[in-house]
Amino acid sequence: MSTGMREVLDEVRRELALGDRENRLVAAVAAGEAPREVLGGLAVQQYRIIASDRRSMLILAARCADNPAGGYFAGLAAGESTALRALDEFTRRCGLTPEEAKARAPLAGCQAYPAYLAWLALNADPAGVVLALSANFAAWGAYCGTVAEGLRRHYGFDDAACAFFDFFAEPDPTADDAAVAVLEALTPDAAAIEQAREYGGMLQSYELMFWNTLADHDSDGNTDRGPDRPNP
Repeated sequence: MSTGMREVLDEVRRELALGDRENRLVAAVAAGEAPREVLGGLAVQQYRIIASDRRSMLILAARCADNPAGGYFAGLAAGESTALRALDEFTRRCGLTPEEAKARAPLAGCQAYPAYLAWLALNADPAGVVLALSANFAAWGAYCGTVAEGLRRHYGFDDAACAFFDFFAEPDPTADDAAVAVLEALTPDAAAIEQAREYGGMLQSYELMFWNTLADHDSDGNTDRGPDRPNP
């Protein structure tokens, strides 16, 4: 394996890539088969996730205040704030007010991702977190792009309603350069890179758990609601 940080980043991302067919909800949205209640459930869970992930990024920024990773993580926290504002319009198009969505109950399968990221923020080597997040962001961004396309094509959602997903789907041309610069400054050794693979593998597993948990629930937390099943 090359010791260059860009090569390491690319290799970890390839190793941890997720298959589209493993994600049942994204496939359903792409086909126009996901009930609107399930889309509302996505909004419900994301309010909690985004708020938690923003705090996790700020904790990491504080831990890394004296090195370049501090600014990197602070920038990710700012991005979570932007995403949180964009979530409101998507929520309204799903038939919920933001206040209603925030009051709904969490789903354990959805909240495992932010819980683990919070653990990483407190315990993990920051270089490993950068590598793990870079792999996860690639998967999350691709899923968001597919969802945004499906929402426009099958559900009639406009740009404002899709802005949350567009924000994550649009590639940031500077993201990889920023991650590589941080990794070069932190100079992780082989053991730290191997640990990053573990972090990233866990995040990817929780990523799929998030989507597939939603595929089996509606916005009220009812299980196994299919598009043709009546309200209980």
